Amino acid sequence: MSKRSDYISWDEYFMGIALLSAKRSKDPNTQVGACIVDDCNKIMSVGYNGFPIGCDDDQFPWEREGDEFDTKYPYVCHAELNAILNHTGNSLNGCRIYVPLFPCNECAKAIIQSGIKKVIYISDKYRDTVGVRASKRMMDASGVEYVKLENIPDEIVLNCREKDI
Repeated sequence: MSKRSDYISWDEYFMGIALLSAKRSKDPNTQVGACIVDDCNKIMSVGYNGFPIGCDDDQFPWEREGDEFDTKYPYVCHAELNAILNHTGNSLNGCRIYVPLFPCNECAKAIIQSGIKKVIYISDKYRDTVGVRASKRMMDASGVEYVKLENIPDEIVLNCREKDI
């Protein structure tokens, strides 16, 4: 008997963890997760977008429009930053981060400062915004590589039924 041939790649695995982490987000509009991995394919940290610890998500706004003070934007911590802040081990130098949505300029700063050297993403739908353009400019200048993950399956199904495990 030979080994199974329909297993997922490392990239699919780590992006799957980022996407699963996104399911923890309570944001009604945008759910993003992040997974940081070292060069030995060991997970260093995960995160998702949400309010900082201690900020009750029933007491803070989730709105996207209106007076900025009353929108989610000044309060939400993005998945990339959460993953970096959640890391409790050694340095993140040389690591890569998997994130479904291309990082904004604020997350790019944290990625660069933490020593992460590669960003793997699925969507770059905000590519024409100042934030993402600035993000790419900083990553280019600091040697952080960014790669769009291609040829991934539309879905990966998880079975949680005891009989299927």
